[in-house]
Amino acid sequence: WVRERVNRLFDPGTFHEVGSVAGTVEWKRLAGIKEEPVAFTPSNNVQGFGALRGRKVVFTADGALVEKTIYMEKMAIELRLPIVKLVDGSSGGGSVTTIRTQGYSYIPPLPSFSQVAKQLELGIPNLGAVLGPAIGLGAARVVSCHFSVMAGDIGSLFNAGPKVVAGATFEEGLSFTDLGGPGMHCTNGTIDNLAADEEGCFEQLRTVLSYLPNHGLALPPVIKSEDPVERSCESLRTIIPRRRTRMYNPRAIIETVVDAGSWFEIGALWGTTAITGLARLDGRPIGIISLNCEVNAGALDALGSQKLTRHLKFLDTFNIPLVQFVDVPGYAIGTVAERSATMRHGVALGTTYFSTTMPVFSVVTRRVYGVAGGLMLDCRDPRMRIAWPSGEWGSLPLEGGIEVGHAAELKKIEKEKGEEARELRYKELDEEYRRLMNPVRSANAFAAEEIVDPALTRRITSAWVKHVYDELLPLRLIDRANGKIKPVFY
Repeated sequence: WVRERVNRLFDPGTFHEVGSVAGTVEWKRLAGIKEEPVAFTPSNNVQGFGALRGRKVVFTADGALVEKTIYMEKMAIELRLPIVKLVDGSSGGGSVTTIRTQGYSYIPPLPSFSQVAKQLELGIPNLGAVLGPAIGLGAARVVSCHFSVMAGDIGSLFNAGPKVVAGATFEEGLSFTDLGGPGMHCTNGTIDNLAADEEGCFEQLRTVLSYLPNHGLALPPVIKSEDPVERSCESLRTIIPRRRTRMYNPRAIIETVVDAGSWFEIGALWGTTAITGLARLDGRPIGIISLNCEVNAGALDALGSQKLTRHLKFLDTFNIPLVQFVDVPGYAIGTVAERSATMRHGVALGTTYFSTTMPVFSVVTRRVYGVAGGLMLDCRDPRMRIAWPSGEWGSLPLEGGIEVGHAAELKKIEKEKGEEARELRYKELDEEYRRLMNPVRSANAFAAEEIVDPALTRRITSAWVKHVYDELLPLRLIDRANGKIKPVFY
């Protein structure tokens, strides 16, 4: 089955197997020291080189012959080539029968994981697909990848299988899907993306690779774009509702601004308060971050923060500039948010914004409030950002903010003049603050650097991305080669 998958994954005729004669041989003794093979069973561990849309990559698939895997992991480092991992099994992980075979037990070794850590450090793309049950070491190999995808019809992933779980935890009768299927791991962030089947996994692997360099000392690949940079985006002028409580489709903004057909979302099923992915502007790869006002009113929760943290590290690893569309009322609040450690994960996101060094351009589409808004918009100096006329910002949203800031005054009015007088005063305060929060006033004070026509967003961001690729990223590669920049993915 591995060789069948190889033929479907790679460009026709490009796969070259390494260790093709590795396997189990039955030998027949002849005269003297002579012998001849009479039967041969190839190793189920298939390794080699192939091409995805013309890009040469290292390939590994599951099997018990760990030496082949270690060899190819080292080849990816030596040749600075992306590595693709198809996982269906334990990847040569432990078995209790080994004790009987060897005659003794052992402290579990992980001889191949040092190479994985080295690849991540060097920015060598690690792309993994779960095409069956990924167990133990197999699960660890795919989760350690920069990008992972699971086949919805056959994929599952777990630390130990149902029988081990039943013996250790008394959870009985679990299927592979119950224990670690797509509904579990594509919604909690363990696996990035879900595909319908193997073919869908292969297509996602090809697509992600098309945005990435071969290693961290190279620029992302630029292609020719048929989508004009000057294309005006008039629909963006009306996409933000006039009523502040109404939602809109943030993905429509992304798809309108970037090159047609270039948007590839990563992690759509988990951390849904945030949207992350890859796209192109005038053929140049960019990372995308957006808040999702359709979920939790856009308030950033713990999982959303983790998702953004992972994506920032991903972009920093591959020298990909970030364009972010910001509409954030702050971090999620309430008992659920507190119980899920939202602030801890939010602070981790903040430190990642400030510790990564890839260029960042921000488009304020509507709200920027609180710590979350400040971390996202104030993470680079000087700031590269524009705002739409629909923008509003501050330390706290007026809903609740007026109650806190004028608590004593409102309480006194209610006590002396009644509830109706209190409501009237609240309305007066609300109108006063909304007048003062006109974004043009912020621009007059240079608190917002530039307010632009939303229809020009594609043109403005494309010009910035072109400058980044022409002038800034080459300097970044020099600093990275000299050790001044050391991105960390995990």
